[in-house]
Amino acid sequence: MPGDVATVTVSVAVPPAQAFEVFTRDIDLWWQRGLRFRNAGLGPSRMVLEAGVGGRFVELSGEGATQRAIEIGHITHWDPPARLAMRWRNSNFAARESTQLEIAFVAFGSGTRVTVRHHGWSALPADHPARHGRQGAAFIRTTGLWWGDVLSAYRTHTNG
Repeated sequence: MPGDVATVTVSVAVPPAQAFEVFTRDIDLWWQRGLRFRNAGLGPSRMVLEAGVGGRFVELSGEGATQRAIEIGHITHWDPPARLAMRWRNSNFAARESTQLEIAFVAFGSGTRVTVRHHGWSALPADHPARHGRQGAAFIRTTGLWWGDVLSAYRTHTNG
């Protein structure tokens, strides 16, 4: 469906197994900080991607009894070092709302091509707050630019 899929690809100078490991295990080291990328904004938080089907992608903020976990994703496919997929939930999604995120790691020359495909947006209402007033191609372009910024930080961290 038009306006449903944002696809972004970057290349990193490491083999697929290392690219997958950096993406998953080291996600807090490269995932950008600030309100545009984290629910905690500039406050301290930690991004955690739990390995395996059923694992969660969460942002943890606070400590001890005041620690807050915001679930961003729920792993639906785990195939290291080739692919992972998850149900994705923005913090402003209703309980039953989600989109789908797929990340593929493909050997390319001496490195890896990493492709993020974020789809399922057409299931959300046209006036959904996640759209920030944008529809169709304009919304998908904005989503693609956001993922481009996320993956640029991943590429910079991975390539050292």
